[in-house]
Amino acid sequence: MDILPTADGVPLDTVLLRTFLEVVDSGSFATAAERLALTPSAVSGHIKRLEQMVGVDLLTRTTRHLSLTQGGDTLYAYGRNILDLEREARAKLRGAPLRGLLRVGASEDFAGAWLPQVLQRFRQRHPEATIDLKVGITADLLRQQERGRLDLVFGKQCSRVGKGGELLWEEPLVWAYAENDPLDLDRPLPLAVFPDPCIYRESAITALNKAGHAWRLVFESSSMAGCLSAARAGFAVTVIADSQRVEGLRLVGRNEGLPALPVVRFYAFPRSDSPACADLIAAARRAGQQDRFSPRALRG
Repeated sequence: MDILPTADGVPLDTVLLRTFLEVVDSGSFATAAERLALTPSAVSGHIKRLEQMVGVDLLTRTTRHLSLTQGGDTLYAYGRNILDLEREARAKLRGAPLRGLLRVGASEDFAGAWLPQVLQRFRQRHPEATIDLKVGITADLLRQQERGRLDLVFGKQCSRVGKGGELLWEEPLVWAYAENDPLDLDRPLPLAVFPDPCIYRESAITALNKAGHAWRLVFESSSMAGCLSAARAGFAVTVIADSQRVEGLRLVGRNEGLPALPVVRFYAFPRSDSPACADLIAAARRAGQQDRFSPRALRG
């Protein structure tokens, strides 16, 4: 059994940590039990033992809802790093650095915002590896993976993903516009969005239609840089993940009468549990968690 000592000498059991993280990532005890090949009562027992071990409650539970306590949120961040380090160590001990080709797919926004940091860390561990990168829409990349053309896909979803997807992090979607330009509230909202299908586009239009807010499509680009440029120029409002804000943009929203947007979740979809995929996933999670995002809400 894998254990790590806590400050007071009581060992932290990584088996229990893994169960806790699976409950958080999957959103429920039942789903976590299915993924871990355990019974729901065993999962509940793991959480109870972990809470006794650390001396704090990790989850608040009602009949229909689960959420992380402050202590649970802290342990989630540290526990994820602990298990990532353990996985990296095991991969390192299993063999030499990767020398072959790894075929990776990434959504356009992921490639622009986080991939440079991911590749930098990966290159430190696998300096002789070769990566073939394809950038595109998450759904299209996953179809290519099903055909055996990609080993690993980094993408985004607004709904939780079941089997096959490993949650990296989640954060709110936001409306962004030129920092110094006033937004004309008497005219339909001008939008800069990705081509369909895109969850940013779908989330924006759904929220506006539900709120009865008039809008018009004035800029469409398959490039995140293009949508950001349109927003910075005051040409249109765009939708981005909160951590994708750049200089020259400001957030617009409630004060301008715009509706709230949902949370976006970034996932890794590995085709196999190879050491190379594990290293890339760990690097992606660390890149995305450099800034702390919104607290995680879980389904009951």
